Amino acid sequence: MQSNLDLAALIGSRICHDLISPIGAIGNGLELLAMDGMRPATPEMALISESCENASARIRLFRVAFGTGGEGQMISAAEARATLGGYLQGGRLEARWEPVQDLPRRDVQLAFLALMCFETAMPLGGVVQLAHDGAGWTITGQAARLRADPALWQGLALPRGPDGVTPAQVQFALLPILAADLGRPIAVELGEDRLVLRI
Repeated sequence: MQSNLDLAALIGSRICHDLISPIGAIGNGLELLAMDGMRPATPEMALISESCENASARIRLFRVAFGTGGEGQMISAAEARATLGGYLQGGRLEARWEPVQDLPRRDVQLAFLALMCFETAMPLGGVVQLAHDGAGWTITGQAARLRADPALWQGLALPRGPDGVTPAQVQFALLPILAADLGRPIAVELGEDRLVLRI
């Protein structure tokens, strides 16, 4: 299982690495076109630019959530906030990153995967607070209307994760495996308008 997990992380890192360069090049090309005074801005160019920024932000989050990093790698609070902000920009979901200290990449990976789980339960928007007490995470989602699949959320408490996940739900399969690898049990509280995840 662990070797399969490591292989999946390497594949995720490779995909993100290979995609970020051409997307960055497109963004740079758009900036050059915008600097050319002879080419007025058009709605089409604005749409391409916005889509390029969104793709770049998603890849940055996916690189941490699904990829692999160096031993002992740390991620700063500023970088984590910026990554989440870019990923959620223009959407209905708001994330409040509370830690002010640098955190190990594996800890941030848990938080990003958890946020993606909350995203599936809050399609109409809401607020997710991510708090770290030095030992683990308490992540709370608040929304007027939650659409949490009980089988998926209760499956997070199992070391092997829930059964029958789809590609859009892969974060539910990966999160408990990574948590178990770090010796972190997962506790889930499901309410009508509130979700709490402790890792």
